Amino acid sequence: MTPPLGRRVALGLLATGLAAPRIARAARFPERPIRMINPWSPGSSSDVQMRSMAELAQRPLGQPVIVENRPGASGTLVAPAVKEARPDGYTIGQMHLSIIRRPYLVRNPQWDVATDFTYIIGLCGWVTGLAVRADAPWKTFHEFMESARASPGGRTYATSGIATTPHIAMEDMARRLGVQLTHVPYRGTSEGVTAVLGGTVDCMADASAWAPHVVAGRMRLLAVFTAQRFERFPEVPTLRELGLDMVVSTAYGLVGPAGMDRGVVRILHDAFKEALFHPENERVRAQFDMPAAYHDSDAYREVTLRQAAYEREMVQRLGLRLD
Repeated sequence: MTPPLGRRVALGLLATGLAAPRIARAARFPERPIRMINPWSPGSSSDVQMRSMAELAQRPLGQPVIVENRPGASGTLVAPAVKEARPDGYTIGQMHLSIIRRPYLVRNPQWDVATDFTYIIGLCGWVTGLAVRADAPWKTFHEFMESARASPGGRTYATSGIATTPHIAMEDMARRLGVQLTHVPYRGTSEGVTAVLGGTVDCMADASAWAPHVVAGRMRLLAVFTAQRFERFPEVPTLRELGLDMVVSTAYGLVGPAGMDRGVVRILHDAFKEALFHPENERVRAQFDMPAAYHDSDAYREVTLRQAAYEREMVQRLGLRLD
């Protein structure tokens, strides 16, 4: 039954009154500096990229965006800091795969990516690939994998750590191809490069620390794990072109605490989208081989939850634990 006109008016005024504080809050935002937590060390590729975005985003926002570095714990210290902050838009941080994966690696997870964060924008990521030393006997990806099939466990690969994205990708790849590879984890991509060049391991699977060595002729890139070919090395095939229906995402974005006002989220989204596609940021991303992987707020949440389901499956399948 339709309420009388007077009651409808009263209900409308009540709804307007409840909405007004939110509208006013978004209209005034931001009124002070915004803190953006970066979970990596100063001077890292992620740090340089995030600082570029912070500088560019503060122009439309009209307030400083202050980058706070919190390295350690595989880049996951940002998660509890953002989760526990006030949901007012003044504390945001980088969401990346280690944060998505970690709840499935430990017995008592500190956060849930489905409920503890507000998704603001998907930004970009790194190009991951498989590279060998230039004088290695394997000229192609399939030659390398056939060698692994002929010698179970005899082929070794380096990554920047246990339960990292490249580690999980290589184990998934080996399972699909029916081969056995031996994982040799290092503390970072530079150590993996040194190991390949020194002949300690057969190949490395990681972000593009191998790129300058491929350009210099010291390493050979056998495959990239992206959806499209890498424009710097257009002759190198993707995994899909090689018969594996795999795209390995290393994309990251920005999140805030759960419960943020949608108007505030829109303001932050628009400012960082403008920063992402600004020519200056495109120059920085090109320097570090970080292609854009833009998603709006709703799409970024959906993409993250799909990735979380994959991470959970792979962690369980591989029996990976950190405690």
